[in-house]
Parts: sequence; structure tokens; C-alpha cells
Amino acid sequence: MRKFTTFILLWSTFSVLSTQLSAQNTDINILRSINSNTSTIGFSRIISNTTTEVSFGIPVIMGGVALITNDDELLKNALYIGVSIGVGGVITQAMKYSINRPRPFVTYTDIHAYEGETDLSFPSGHTSLAFSAATALCLKYPKWYVIVPSSLWACSVGYSRMNLGMHYPSDVVAGAIVGAGSAYVTYLVNDWFWKKQQNKRLIGLQAYL
Repeated sequence: MRKFTTFILLWSTFSVLSTQLSAQNTDINILRSINSNTSTIGFSRIISNTTTEVSFGIPVIMGGVALITNDDELLKNALYIGVSIGVGGVITQAMKYSINRPRPFVTYTDIHAYEGETDLSFPSGHTSLAFSAATALCLKYPKWYVIVPSSLWACSVGYSRMNLGMHYPSDVVAGAIVGAGSAYVTYLVNDWFWKKQQNKRLIGLQAYL
């Protein structure tokens, strides 16, 4: 199952990069359609503005509750989610400055920008952040009442970035892959690390001294 998932992630990444190079017309046409839907701009602004607070709030709140209740497993899960977000952020920024793609409203004057961001476009940082947090949370708590709202929120963030004119569809898809992929790879490393440590307690750090 893990090999299959890894294959899907690699194949999806290749597909996105291929689309970036050979299907620019489709990319901008889809964006034009979404960006022109002004009825959802208010919703998109709200959702987009929740990205940082929700993503970083999840591990912070979990960590705080874990320390208060002395719940070692919850603290480890909070740490894992935080690291997943960090890994996704580093990869996203590295890709942005390597690919150096301008925002769509810079290249196409008919795209209306509803936010004031002027940095690079590919991949979408908001989408990467949302999918990293949501995927990590779902991997640790694979219950429908976690998966459904987390997935809907992350997908809504991706939509909002296009609706607000900040990103091409390929930016958003790439951001989702980077975020979800970072969470998955970090999950494997995290699982390996704690097994190697024989699941020693993290709270107090006595077992590491």
C-alpha cells in the first residue's frame, strides 16, 4: 500500500510538471473561469485567511493539551504535524525560487487579484500548508469526522487561491501534492524514528538523558 501511494505521488508530480510545460492555455482558461466567479470572493477571502491560523493552530493546541494532560502520544502527534508543515514549507519555498513563476495577474491583465501578494506563484504556499496539516492530521486520526472536514477545508483553500486570482490551477495541484507528500513522507520517518526509540516518552525527556 505504501509503495502504491509513493508511486501515485511521484506520478502526480510528473503529471503536474508536464502540465506546467505543455498546457498553459488550459491552465489559464480554468483560472479565468474560477476567477470570474465573483459570488464566492467573500467566502474565498475568509477561507484563505484561515490557512496559517488553522494549520499552525492544530499542532500548537494539540501540544498544549498534551502538556496539560500529560498525554505523551498526543504530544508526539503534535510534533509530527508541526514537522510535516515545516518540511512542506521548505520544499514549497525551494520550488518557488527554482521555478520562478510570476503570479497569474502579472502575466495576464484580465485576471483580477483580490489580494496584495506579489511573490512567486508555483507552487501555492497556502495550498501546500493546508494539505500538509490536513493530511498529517488524517494520517494520525483516520476517522471520517476528521478526514471529511479536513479535506473539505484544504480543498476550499486551494479553490480560494484561484478564485482570488493568486494562483493557476497547476500551482494549486502542485501545492496539494507537496503538502500531502511532505506529510506522508514525514509520517514514515516519524513512525520509523519512534519504533527505533522503542516509543520512549517524550514528556520530561528522562529517557533521553
